[in-house]
Amino acid sequence: MDIGVLLPTGTAQWGPGDDPRELVAFGRQAERSGFSSLFVNDSLISPRVEALTMLAALAPATETVRLGTAALLPFLRRPVQAAQTLASVDLLSGGRLTVAVGAGFPGRFGQPLYDLSEVPWERRFARLDETVALWRALWSGADSFHGEILRFDGIPPAIRPHRLGGPPVWLGGATPAALERTGRSYDGWLPYPPDPADYAAGLRTVRAAALGAGRRAQDIAPAFFVSVRIDEDADRGRRDLDAYARAVYGMPLAELERIQAVVTGSADQVRAGLARYVEAGARHFVVRLGALDLTTQRAQLERVAGVIPALKASASVPAQAAARSREGARPVL
Repeated sequence: MDIGVLLPTGTAQWGPGDDPRELVAFGRQAERSGFSSLFVNDSLISPRVEALTMLAALAPATETVRLGTAALLPFLRRPVQAAQTLASVDLLSGGRLTVAVGAGFPGRFGQPLYDLSEVPWERRFARLDETVALWRALWSGADSFHGEILRFDGIPPAIRPHRLGGPPVWLGGATPAALERTGRSYDGWLPYPPDPADYAAGLRTVRAAALGAGRRAQDIAPAFFVSVRIDEDADRGRRDLDAYARAVYGMPLAELERIQAVVTGSADQVRAGLARYVEAGARHFVVRLGALDLTTQRAQLERVAGVIPALKASASVPAQAAARSREGARPVL
């Protein structure tokens, strides 16, 4: 069971007096508080510390936490250069990197990024899959790559990642096509469905696709992205999350909740809400803290840290039940 936190790298999550250099200390605080991974997200349409720059700063400042992207948008970078940058972060972190990738949101949130990157919007999912295949080839020492979209010959030797074959690559997305592609080709699945039942159904599809491709279902990491705000005053918590949604997405909370998973309320209510996704099969959480300044982010970090032990304990219940089921009618002594 892995509980990670998304670092507030965007300026919309900083107060007037906040110093972005505090983000490294934020990562160290998360590591001390019991979080097992630190994630960053990626964009060009809202100002933020660049994702891989942030991970490079965290690599020597942390010791045990995994470092990840949630999610990286590969089309923003030249593919060969990105392979080398990711290998470098994995090497500098001692093999602690996980790369979740996506093709970007549809419509007004995604297409402008392609325009800025001078990359065609068409065939974006095929481009994403080929980019990941190229990375894996380069991480294994290939000097050429021939896909339908990306073609390279005479690629010079590049630095190798810490781990043979490179860091695990997860896919974000929950469309039927994304589920199939995750099962066939990726190491993990990172969606954000508002309904745990949709998560469970998607995970079944991913695992079925993996088996159909001759892979083991348990080799696909079941991850989950969720926005969280803990407040004993439920109404106040929702008001604060609404302000967060408007500042970060330009939409009210009620609209965001129809698109992405959001859990708020008291510590017990948040634990129960997250536990529903544990029951649905999630084992790697990426928690985004709904706060608009670093002081409140840190306070929320500690509140969420307080529910980690109970959440991890809830993950053992389905496993114990499954074990008893395998034992059939034998009594548990």
